[in-house]
Amino acid sequence: MNELVKSLPSPSLPGILVPCLDTYKGWLFKWTNYLKGYQLRWFVLSNGLLSYYRTQAEMGHTCRGTIPLVTAHIEVGETCNFVLTSGGRSYHLKAYSEGECQRWVSALQQAKANATPLMQHHHDDSGDEGPVPQEDRAVTQGVLKTLASKLDDLSTCNELIGKHGAALQRSLSELEELRGSADSTDKVKAVNERATLFRITSNAMINACRDFLDVAESHSRRWQKALQYEREQRHHLEETIEQLAKQHNSLEKAWRENPTSYTGVERSQEGDASDENDDAEFFDAMEDSPAFITVTASADMQHKRSGSNQSMMSGGVPNDWTHNEDDTSVTNHMQLRRARRSHIPDKPNYSLNLWSIMKNCIGKDLSKIPMPVNFNEPLSMLQRLSEDLEYSELLDRAARCDTSLEQMCLVAAFSVSSYSTTVHRTAKPFNPLLGETYELDRWEEYGYRSICEQVSHHPPAAAHHVTSQRGWTLWQHITIDSKFRGKYISVVPLGNIHLKFHSSGNHYVWSKVTSTVHNIIVGKLWIDQSGDIDIVNNTTKDTCRLKFSPYSYFSRDAPRKVTGVVEDGEGTAHYILSGTWDEKMESAKIVDSSQGCGSSEGKQKTVYQTLKPKLLWKKYPLPDNAENMHFFSSLALTLNEPEEGIAPTDSRLRPDQRLMEAGLWDEANIQKQRLEECQRLERKKREAQANQALEEGQDIEGYQPLWFEKRTEETTGENTYIYRGGYWEAKDKEDWSQCPVIF
Repeated sequence: MNELVKSLPSPSLPGILVPCLDTYKGWLFKWTNYLKGYQLRWFVLSNGLLSYYRTQAEMGHTCRGTIPLVTAHIEVGETCNFVLTSGGRSYHLKAYSEGECQRWVSALQQAKANATPLMQHHHDDSGDEGPVPQEDRAVTQGVLKTLASKLDDLSTCNELIGKHGAALQRSLSELEELRGSADSTDKVKAVNERATLFRITSNAMINACRDFLDVAESHSRRWQKALQYEREQRHHLEETIEQLAKQHNSLEKAWRENPTSYTGVERSQEGDASDENDDAEFFDAMEDSPAFITVTASADMQHKRSGSNQSMMSGGVPNDWTHNEDDTSVTNHMQLRRARRSHIPDKPNYSLNLWSIMKNCIGKDLSKIPMPVNFNEPLSMLQRLSEDLEYSELLDRAARCDTSLEQMCLVAAFSVSSYSTTVHRTAKPFNPLLGETYELDRWEEYGYRSICEQVSHHPPAAAHHVTSQRGWTLWQHITIDSKFRGKYISVVPLGNIHLKFHSSGNHYVWSKVTSTVHNIIVGKLWIDQSGDIDIVNNTTKDTCRLKFSPYSYFSRDAPRKVTGVVEDGEGTAHYILSGTWDEKMESAKIVDSSQGCGSSEGKQKTVYQTLKPKLLWKKYPLPDNAENMHFFSSLALTLNEPEEGIAPTDSRLRPDQRLMEAGLWDEANIQKQRLEECQRLERKKREAQANQALEEGQDIEGYQPLWFEKRTEETTGENTYIYRGGYWEAKDKEDWSQCPVIF
């Protein structure tokens, strides 16, 4: 911190008190967040307002925030710290020294004392509100006139009560003196009349008070709501303006550094430190991203490297092994595909209160919560697993790569692409029944065949196996751990995905990240992916760590950002990966690396100099009318399409799912309840058989899947479900006699 203070202009000068203007200026440290800690800001106290800026130069155009002192609470802490609380927000500030802290606190307290008498002259402390609308002003003036009239009535009633009360008191005194005389009858009559007048006047006073209170209370509630709404709107506006000011400052600084070649990418503050990289673009990492910075090499260096880069490619592979948007082979291949359906019935507009169902399920496993189909999409979890193959051409290209590092880049892009279909898909897939299967046969179109089976119900687990005639095999065993946390639902897939290429023998292993659905109680549902994916090539020991950055309102980075580094078995970085999980991924080859400056956490960042990024993967556009078809992709629309010759346990034949797709949700709920009840009865039957076998001393054999068996994976040593074979042979023979009846 001392080094930071010394780098500032005139750091030793205390705050500047301007006589006769009630103004105090100076540097203070302001707490920002846990990542950046205290940051130095230039504070200006004037007219009962404390404003702060990043630098003194910003005073003319960009204010970072304003604190009205008239309603602020000032609390002095320890070691030069003090806290200002205003409008529900707390500002933690720190001065250079105890003396400077005391001067600031004294100035703030004096400014608050001076600002308090001014409250009656200002509707808002900041003075930046626009004029009151004419209609609101007329309503307010009418209410004030009504209240003034009621006050006049109260004043008149008060005078009458005093007058009649005094007369009543005199009459009572005279009556006391004349008790027993002949004139007592007349006096009693006079007292009764005066008492009646007093009672009438008192009732009038009470009614006038009640009317005054009713008018005051009704309009007070309305004004309080309006005031609270305006406070919230102002707070939100201040935050928005602060974010816009930050973005404007970054863009302005980047343009000043290189106005001729500025392309909209934020540049590092240290971009002019090296004479060799004057034409380079600097990309600073996120606050919580891996500690590295990438630098795009100049055009001359890229030209020199291009020859060696092209020589790395094999003769059977195009020079650019990355994605080529102008490649006509994709178009030609599209013409050979079998015609499949491109739409499903529109989703009905059924409303249902999710909170009424979920409020009693906080902390529970979602797989054990009976949910109506209103919160589902007409696909099962097995079909969602099969959706991972939407961009299987990435693996086809990876199988043709000449080096394992290039192959790793495409495998990483494939692992990211599986999340691209989830950005708008907040609905829950159907939980598969035990023994349920799903096949995806694209042998003629894409060269692969996929088979999934639900191998366990509690916990829900599925096994998946894919064979491709284009040089690769993929398999996975995924267990879903889902929890409801009150405001959000977290879905954590447990288990590994295995991918093996036939020609090279490269065996890749990785796992999935956490999916979170937000705004369960109120607001629009939205989904986010967060966490790390560690991809390991067990053959060559190459690695790639992909970081899925969680969404943050305060981050200046692109939402849904993904970054990664591809390293060889020795730990040397060769490629930088960047992009978003809902749009595209790019790779940039590293040509040089060096140790850069330290970050705010004290860690030293590595600076990678790379060639120009190349596109690895780009998301396909959604079909027309996708918003009314559950936001399904082109592949997802075909997953539930009827097929001939499939197993009787296939998800396409599940009745509740088919009824939901057809828009018959009431009938689908009835079928769903029936299937779940049948599954519970079947589970109780298996438990009874297991208890009986235990009593008889026999070996207990649990449920055994039909197409998968549990084995130890040779490469990783994990206990997982492996495809035992036989499904496609049974389909060719049309022999499904082994399949259980589950629907």
